[in-house]
Amino acid sequence: MPDPIRLSLNREAAQPQRGKHRIFIGMAAGVGKTYRALNSLREHLEAGEDALIGVLETHGRHETVQAAEGLPLFPRRELQHGNVTLSELDVDGLTLRHPEIVLIDELAHTNAPGSRNEKRWQDVEALRDVGINVLSTMNVQHLESLNDTVARLTGVRVRERVPDHVLHDADELVLIDLPPEDLRARLRAGKIYSADKIEQSLGNFFTVPNLTALREIALRHVAQAVEMDVPDGQPAAHEVVVVAIAAEDTAARLIRRGGQLAERLHGELHVVTVRSERLSQEQSRLLDTYREINEALGGHFEVLEKGEGIGTALVTYARRVHATQIVMGETSRSRWAELWRGDIIKYVLRQTQGVDVHVISRD
Repeated sequence: MPDPIRLSLNREAAQPQRGKHRIFIGMAAGVGKTYRALNSLREHLEAGEDALIGVLETHGRHETVQAAEGLPLFPRRELQHGNVTLSELDVDGLTLRHPEIVLIDELAHTNAPGSRNEKRWQDVEALRDVGINVLSTMNVQHLESLNDTVARLTGVRVRERVPDHVLHDADELVLIDLPPEDLRARLRAGKIYSADKIEQSLGNFFTVPNLTALREIALRHVAQAVEMDVPDGQPAAHEVVVVAIAAEDTAARLIRRGGQLAERLHGELHVVTVRSERLSQEQSRLLDTYREINEALGGHFEVLEKGEGIGTALVTYARRVHATQIVMGETSRSRWAELWRGDIIKYVLRQTQGVDVHVISRD
């Protein structure tokens, strides 16, 4: 296994009693995140600390099973779902047991129905709130803001996602880096998946271009997360990114693009939509989804009144929040509608001098 790249974020906790969080992050399954986390847990035990495994997903991997041998394992909570018995992390039990350190594998995991929280990362936050330190693992493609980028580069849409603020609120990131060919060699050797899945995986997700892109994303994203931690805790310049969306399928991509921009600039994210007289049930559902994505990215969501027009409403809002960047999608209006009602993008460009306007292609 390669040596991990350990990056301390040096954050001063607002609440000193809150548990610390160390995330082992990698570009894909099989790079050795869980293996490293288990070794870290063992080191804490050997140092005399009260440490145990809260939940471990070995996927039958021999190296992972071997690394976990002899480590104390806290029993999972069993949940009945129909005729199936499922097991999940026992948050309440761990809260009562209150170890110093607990290992919680696969941060992006979705919990079974009936669990205390919908997502495992929420379980981690609950344990930290009561002062328990956590070691966790995740792959970079599960970050909310990278969902569209990963789908475009790899052709795979990741369904289980972790809000970016979870990564940024961590006390330490440990990047487990592995060259693509080395990871493919591990896959061929049967160290990641069973024999019947090897060839399919090599030809689909685990191609050299895919792994190279994911590796680059992991390196850059972790570096950006560390750069955000400036000495005085304040961004060097106050940037405000406003993303204008409509209740359309393409809006999620705009929000994530705006989130990436706000992160790089260490600025605020604002997502706005102008109120329509009539929203279909599907449009209302889309806006609810976009609120959740925006919340996961740590942004502000606001519905604006149309007033004198969509362009006017957007410009007024941008001025009110002192926007420095505006992200808009290529118009979905017909050419006739643009001539009759005016081009919103052109209006915003004319009325927002000194503001960078990013127009994202619908493709």
